[in-house]
Amino acid sequence: MLSLNQQVLRTDLAGMPMEWIDYRVAARLYFLEQVAYACGDPLFVLRGGINANTHRQSRLEIHSIIATYGTHHTLAKLKDDYAPPLSNRTLFHRDDHMCMYCGTRLSPRHLSRDHVRPTSRGGKDVWNNVVTACIRCNNDKAGRTPEAAGMELLAVPFTPTHAEYIYLMGRHVLADQMSFLRAHFPRSSPLHRRIARGLHEAVHD
Repeated sequence: MLSLNQQVLRTDLAGMPMEWIDYRVAARLYFLEQVAYACGDPLFVLRGGINANTHRQSRLEIHSIIATYGTHHTLAKLKDDYAPPLSNRTLFHRDDHMCMYCGTRLSPRHLSRDHVRPTSRGGKDVWNNVVTACIRCNNDKAGRTPEAAGMELLAVPFTPTHAEYIYLMGRHVLADQMSFLRAHFPRSSPLHRRIARGLHEAVHD
């Protein structure tokens, strides 16, 4: 049985992913008649009061993906120069919780944010200049570039698109939600390979 903490993926009318919401917000959108259509699998069935005329209990089925009216929320996020907010949580998720220098996969408390071009050398705190690094590799690299430190990057850092960022923000993303989001990723997105690898490892665990 799914936990009530399971997130619902909200999209705009065109199907562009917008945000994650909980079942309470989803129920409110249904009540306000803001839900244009639903797709994905049913997640929850909420039951309310008894109708005085029909003597039937009200019933609301909430699906894993709901499309809502209005597109203005996501228009600015579709521009080529859009960059989503940067946080360690989403950075570590982008890099599959793997140190981009030694290749070790670790829990968040053993990981850190490394600036490929150090800030002391003019490097910026932006997606294209940061990678996940274990604390040891970050300390070994110190204030040097990877070349100066003799450390090779395992992957090139990249700025997620809005759809990729929504995926990175998700908790316990369901299979139908993941499939929906991946359809909005660029074909060249490194996340395709990383998600596929994660699914393969999950099957063989």
